[in-house]
Amino acid sequence: MIKYNLACKKCNKSFDSWFSSSKEFEKLKKLKHINCYNCNSLEVDKNLMSPNVLNSKNEKLEKKRNKKFMHIKKTIKEYQKFIKNNFKYVGENFAYEARSIHYKNKKKIKKGIYGNASLEELKELKEEGIETETVPWINEKDN
Repeated sequence: MIKYNLACKKCNKSFDSWFSSSKEFEKLKKLKHINCYNCNSLEVDKNLMSPNVLNSKNEKLEKKRNKKFMHIKKTIKEYQKFIKNNFKYVGENFAYEARSIHYKNKKKIKKGIYGNASLEELKELKEEGIETETVPWINEKDN
């Protein structure tokens, strides 16, 4: 894909458009399929553009950001593994189960719990004095 900055000779408007290749742009222009979005004129041509060049400083900064991101992602996955191995998953029933434990309706609780709760449910639990934590979660399918 290639992005061109186009300019209308009739109304002097400038706009960007994407093409599969420079040959595709030429083909569409020859067939008169490229027109101005403002005045519908076919007098549209490529405008001067500055190239998008990465310098070594930007590349180093990007690599550093990616490295930090991968470290954070690895740490989150380690937390997830610990949680899965040491806590009981209760799914969407998290608020109910947390209240049951807090108000001692359930006996002999061997593990803590984890699951899903809405922001409203978490707010209500906090107002009741039930401590919870929100943990970022990365799905196994996500990159």
